[in-house]
Amino acid sequence: MKIIAYSYTEPLLETAPAPEFWGQEVDRTYQDLGGRQQLQQLLQDCETEPAKYLLIQRFEELGDTVQEVCSHLAQLESLGIEIIVQAETEPRNRKNLLQILVEIQRSQHSRKIRKGHATNRIKARIPPGKAPYGYRRSKDRYTIDKSTAPTVKDFFEHFLIYGSLRGSVRYLAKKYNKKISVSTGRRWLTNPTYRGDLEYHNGQVISNTHIPIISREEAAQVDRLLRRNRSLPPRTASAPRSLAGLAICAECRSPMTVTKVTPYRKDKEYLYLRPINCPNQPKCSGLDYDEILQLTIAGICRDLPDAVAGLQIPDMNSIKGGIMGAIAFKEQIIDRLPALIENGILDTETADLRAYKLRTEIAEMQSKLAQLPPVNLREIAQTVSLPQFWLDLSESERRFYFREFIDRIEIVRENSQVKLQIIFIF
Repeated sequence: MKIIAYSYTEPLLETAPAPEFWGQEVDRTYQDLGGRQQLQQLLQDCETEPAKYLLIQRFEELGDTVQEVCSHLAQLESLGIEIIVQAETEPRNRKNLLQILVEIQRSQHSRKIRKGHATNRIKARIPPGKAPYGYRRSKDRYTIDKSTAPTVKDFFEHFLIYGSLRGSVRYLAKKYNKKISVSTGRRWLTNPTYRGDLEYHNGQVISNTHIPIISREEAAQVDRLLRRNRSLPPRTASAPRSLAGLAICAECRSPMTVTKVTPYRKDKEYLYLRPINCPNQPKCSGLDYDEILQLTIAGICRDLPDAVAGLQIPDMNSIKGGIMGAIAFKEQIIDRLPALIENGILDTETADLRAYKLRTEIAEMQSKLAQLPPVNLREIAQTVSLPQFWLDLSESERRFYFREFIDRIEIVRENSQVKLQIIFIF
């Protein structure tokens, strides 16, 4: 009793089954990748030495159309070969034969559409649908829309300066009358299209497919700001005061909020830091905001250089150099592919598939490169440790630098004095 197995794999959509997929009882396996050569060989071999059973995963593997599937089924059955379908739950008979044919037709139509989308991905063509705001669709790629791209660029620049998503959304509405939701603004900040890359529905990204609106360095800074803001309480990333979301009362362990007090019929206002949920009785009193701000700046100037000096910082230059070298090597391989096609070593489809995989690997490496911390961390720490650095900064600018280095500020009350314990993020 001879048992054979046949599988058809479309390289653009799926991977071939492993050799052990069919089990040890199979005498011979026929496997096609994108063509039907092995299927024809199977039919020829069965003419001379018929098998008892043929194992397949789905009926649709036996042809590209319903007519081909039916023709091959009739040929196999005329040879007395019993076909066992792994994905079939009911025995094949006259009652469900029509249902099987309809399913084959539906599945092949779906496969044809998916294959078309996969071909577009491999050729780095833009996906179907409307172009993101700031771009226009051309024949096979996105092009800059000169009327809307400056709005998107200004949105990114505002976020890079102030690190506030909600603030950037409000800025866009005020300056350009472009009203978007916060969730839309977040999608803009993380959309690979604005970085010159294409992302498809399967999550894979192909790099350098069109002109970007922001540079790689700006994109890396955007990602760092978004990661930093995730650790902050809700809405504090856009709070107007630099200590918002950072201060904690060491006595009651409650986060502190900034409150504003304006005396009756006077223009002057006073700012205080008060615990949000203090369980003590009497409750912990508020503290003068400006006093805590000056103590925070003094603490950074005093403690930050020692904190950075004690870090075991790896050689970021060598790490970045290694990743950039790997990217350059893969780009060289892509450049060699046209010559391999001309010499007949690779066909066009295989070369396109190889280039697609290389581009997705390059995009992953560029993402890792963007997540690395800045090389000059010690130099930055020396700069922000100078008291003069903080003199002319606005509250929004101070907020930006505080959150680059500070995880939280614990405020300790000792009799009539206040001391700070600054916990850095590293």
